[in-house]
Amino acid sequence: MLTADQTAIIKATVPILETGGEALTAHFYKIMLGEYPQVRPLFNQAHQASGAQPRALANGVLMYAKNIDRLQELGPLATQIVNKHVSLQVLPEHYPVVGACLLRAIREVLGSETATEAVIGAWAAAYQQLADVLIGAEAEAYDKRAKDPGGWRGARVFRVTRKVPESAEITSFHLEPVDGQPVLDFIPGQYLGLRLVPDGQEVRRNYSLSAAANGRSYRISVKRESGGLVSNFLHDRVDEGSLLDVFPPAGEFTLREGTSPLVLISGGVGITPTLAMAEAALAKGGREVTFLHYARTREAHAFATTLQGWAELYPQLRRFIVYEHGKATDGSDAHAFGRPAIDHLQRWLPANLDCDVYFLGPKPFMAFIKRSLAALGVPGHRAHFEFFGPAEALD
Repeated sequence: MLTADQTAIIKATVPILETGGEALTAHFYKIMLGEYPQVRPLFNQAHQASGAQPRALANGVLMYAKNIDRLQELGPLATQIVNKHVSLQVLPEHYPVVGACLLRAIREVLGSETATEAVIGAWAAAYQQLADVLIGAEAEAYDKRAKDPGGWRGARVFRVTRKVPESAEITSFHLEPVDGQPVLDFIPGQYLGLRLVPDGQEVRRNYSLSAAANGRSYRISVKRESGGLVSNFLHDRVDEGSLLDVFPPAGEFTLREGTSPLVLISGGVGITPTLAMAEAALAKGGREVTFLHYARTREAHAFATTLQGWAELYPQLRRFIVYEHGKATDGSDAHAFGRPAIDHLQRWLPANLDCDVYFLGPKPFMAFIKRSLAALGVPGHRAHFEFFGPAEALD
């Protein structure tokens, strides 16, 4: 528990974090990833190189400092952090490393005049408070996943039973446990964690589950990213019969129960969790589903045949496809061409906007969809989204 003086010191550092938080977190990652190899597998180096991870952490630290005396306001952010940590198997022994590097970064970036002993002491107490909360929540999550039917703790070995190209750049991997036992159910929208060792370097990644739960197997669908260490390893070197270490499902971007019309909007590989959502909702019945997907080209459009089959099987499904490049004379089955437009939403969303909307895709795409839904009058609490990679604000 922080003292009143420590709380005041943390809040007094908010202006510093607002202007220099990213420099602080960049230096923090430089220290930690350079000197503590045991934590490197937990971090995506591509996000480090792009600056996305330092920006995300800077925002998280700022939000924590601003709400240090009302931690309940951090609910959604804390839930997201816990799920991400659980999917990558962050453990209690990792927290002292992070804490030591954070305090060192504060000293070295802010200097002794600003980072006084009182400031360091306050941030040490604040970090320990947050660590205790996260460790406790993560322990509960690990215990639950181990005790639930089909569940497990840590890594479990799965075999790739099928490897299926879904488009020019997305491939699906069907995974079954080597032990032959049932697997943990999941909520549509969640993801799996994988532990891989490409070129002798351990890495961990999350991939959305792209098919509804069946109790026997999982499916993930991975886009080949230019220069992507893990995506290219999966596409080029993981084949049917390969064994993978898999962590239990996690994630808070999940389909909620309801009877209102369901709208699923995706861009590119963002289609993967919305497929699981659509499949589960259609199988359950009683709910109109509108599926709106944006792809660059017909060749890049994954799961086109799957969607066509669902449209023929389920009368409650309305599907709309938009290709950025192409034209109707190409024999395309797209409903429109070009960039995302608010006109698409006006035409294809349920007329009275009494619907629950889930959307996922590249950041600019999601920013546009979020603004457009608000402009059309869809209440904010009925618009749900999740980011690829580190959580950032859709400003």
